[in-house]
Formats: sequence, C-alpha cells, structure tokens
Amino acid sequence: MLPDHLKAYPTAAALAFFDPTSIVTGDFLHGELTLEIAPGKIVDVCRHLKSDLQFERVSSITAVDRHPAELRFEVVYHLHSIARNDRLRLKCRISGSVPEIDSVTPVWQAANWFEREVFDLFGIRFGNHPDLRRILLPDDWVGHPLRKDYPVAGYK
Repeated sequence: MLPDHLKAYPTAAALAFFDPTSIVTGDFLHGELTLEIAPGKIVDVCRHLKSDLQFERVSSITAVDRHPAELRFEVVYHLHSIARNDRLRLKCRISGSVPEIDSVTPVWQAANWFEREVFDLFGIRFGNHPDLRRILLPDDWVGHPLRKDYPVAGYK
C-alpha cells in the first residue's frame, strides 16, 4: 500500500493506480523515490514502468544481505527514465531459505548480466532467466562471497 506521503509523486501514484497491491511501502530520501514491491509482482510492475511510464533503462540491479534478519535479502533495481529525466529505486525483500525472484530480462535485456552478477555473488536465483550461470567467479567456486555468512578467508 502506498504511504500517504508518497501520493504526491506522479510515478508512485501511477503505480498505485495500476496495481495497489504491488507496493509494500516506500520513501523519498536524498531526492530519489524508493518503492518496496511485492516480489511476485516485480515483472508486471517493471513492464508497466517501461511501457507506460517511460522507464526505458535499468541502470543496475544489486542485492543487500540483511543476515541474520529474515527476510534476509533485498534485490534492488535502479531505473531511469531518460525521456522524463526521472530515477526510481525498487526493492524486493526475499527469503534467505529460498532466495529466488523472477527475472526482469523479458522487460530489459540489460538485466541479464546484472542478475547473473547477483546470482554469482549472493546466490539469489532469478526464475525464467535465459542464461543463469556464474559471470565473475569460476564455475567450480563454492559459495557466494557477498553473503554475510561467507567466511572471510573462503571455504577451506
């Protein structure tokens, strides 16, 4: 549900009108709108943002490990509307026991390598990804080094 203090922002209001159940919460800090999206709605929300609200570019996708908290991971999407000179941050909180979320590569092809990097370093799986495999580390690498519970010296 869109918080009342964000209803004045056109992008937030348009997204809440499109699907009021997609927004979990949000905030406006440091000149940038951040919306937390229900994980099961991320592809539909991104498709709407691209086609109807002109967010034609995904500038990055990353993750945050909140270990030992549960929901452990946040997947963070930075979007850019070149036409409107607007930026938007989306966050999805997902479980640490089954860290998976649908891929947004059907919306933006550029998401491919960003999602592979998040998979490689955090172990978050992206459902329906066309080529989900390691991108930075060797194929035989054990574990995901940006997880907070990963040993500093690696597994021995």
